[in-house]
Amino acid sequence: MTQTLSPTIPGLSEHTATDALITALRTLPQRPLQFHLHGEVLVPAGYHVTEVKAVTIEAMDCGGQANTWRETVIQLMDGSAEDAQAGFMTNRKFLAIYDRVVKHIPVRPDAEVRFEYGNSSTPALQYHVAHVDLQPEQISVHLRTPGVQCKAGAACGLPTEAASDGCEPDSGCCAPQAPISLG
Repeated sequence: MTQTLSPTIPGLSEHTATDALITALRTLPQRPLQFHLHGEVLVPAGYHVTEVKAVTIEAMDCGGQANTWRETVIQLMDGSAEDAQAGFMTNRKFLAIYDRVVKHIPVRPDAEVRFEYGNSSTPALQYHVAHVDLQPEQISVHLRTPGVQCKAGAACGLPTEAASDGCEPDSGCCAPQAPISLG
């Protein structure tokens, strides 16, 4: 069976492509780059970009449909107290790091971009990009928390346009099933 590589995650209607974020940051004047969640700073000043991952996901949903897609995951890590005193990284420094990485690994411009962050008091999560906001004193990348979705959609009784052969609508194939008695 041949799998088609999709630039986006099946079933995810709202995403930010890597190229859209990078293009936006390139067109903005140099400013400190902050990452916000629910209107509050999520990643404190002095953070580091520790890794840029070009990720290929190969998955099979609960309806039996195989999917493959790409994501760009940019990992952020808290810096030292001294780093924090220096302030937030600028969008230009962030772009210099990104540009150095893409010379060595194949980052797909159409892949969804996510930011991964966690520390000793916050578990590491991969956040979706909601939007970028330019303010006179800073650039804010607003993140939203990840969630899960049933990618099989109509095949498992959820309203979408297509059903798969492996699971009939309203059959509950994605839902918990009662244990089968073997005795």
